Parts: sequence; C-alpha cells; structure tokens
Amino acid sequence: MEKIINSYETLFVIDPDLTEEATKALVEKFTKLIADNGEIAEVNEWGKRKLAYPINDKNEGYYVLVNFKSEGTLPSELERIFGITEGIMRSIVIRHEDK
Repeated sequence: MEKIINSYETLFVIDPDLTEEATKALVEKFTKLIADNGEIAEVNEWGKRKLAYPINDKNEGYYVLVNFKSEGTLPSELERIFGITEGIMRSIVIRHEDK
C-alpha cells in the first residue's frame, strides 16, 4: 500500500522564563522528532513575542514555526508530546491542502 505524505505546519510557544540552553534543547527535540519521522521544509524561530492574551500569567512566549511533510500519524503524536512536555505553553499542528 502506498504511503500518503501530507504537508503540515506546527507552531509552538515555549515558556520565555526558560534558559537559552533549555529553549534551544526544546527546539532541537521537536525538530529532531519531525526530521526522524518526516521531512522538514523550513524552521523559523520567531523568538520572544508578546502574547495576544496572558497564558499562565505570562505575557510573552518564544515562538517556533516548522513546515514539514510526513505521514498522517506524526501530527497526532506531535500534539501528544507537546501536551506532556514541560515548557511548552501552546502548540498547534495544521495540515496544508496540496494544490
């Protein structure tokens, strides 16, 4: 059976109170997870930005956007790991419609 590869993007917000090393470690952890199970097209680290509304009494977050291609099982696993990882304030995974 043929594997179906889809295009996705994920945006995750890291706690700004973490050290620079801890922030880099989280970015590397998730980019490695995506690269091991798919193909990364682009990684954009937006850095610290003001949040639209406070999350956990914080007004800033460290934003990272990753565009990637993978099978349909990776996004649900990514969301599960985002949810149990300390230091991740918010995350979302979106599937792009192929043109």
